[in-house]
Amino acid sequence: MVNAIIIPLAIVAIAGISGYLIYRFVLYDYFCKKSVNETLRNYNIKKTQFQIIKEYHENKGEKISEKEISQLEKRYRQREPEQFLIMYDAIRDKSRTSEN
Repeated sequence: MVNAIIIPLAIVAIAGISGYLIYRFVLYDYFCKKSVNETLRNYNIKKTQFQIIKEYHENKGEKISEKEISQLEKRYRQREPEQFLIMYDAIRDKSRTSEN
């Protein structure tokens, strides 16, 4: 009798946990990346997230590795997507002032 309750409960719990983990580590990042790319496209920005971060830190005079850039890209994409527009504006302003 107890097995009739425990086995289905265990199956549902395993399915629920695995579904959550798939969403959290695969789908969530995919949707965040899609959202940021759509925002960049709406503002007619041709650069990728990676390029924006790399140029921003180069303009600040900081040298960071590609691994660090990838980690920053993921963090900004998931937690602070507006940072890409802020960094792009800083890059654009820097290029305008250097031209004048």
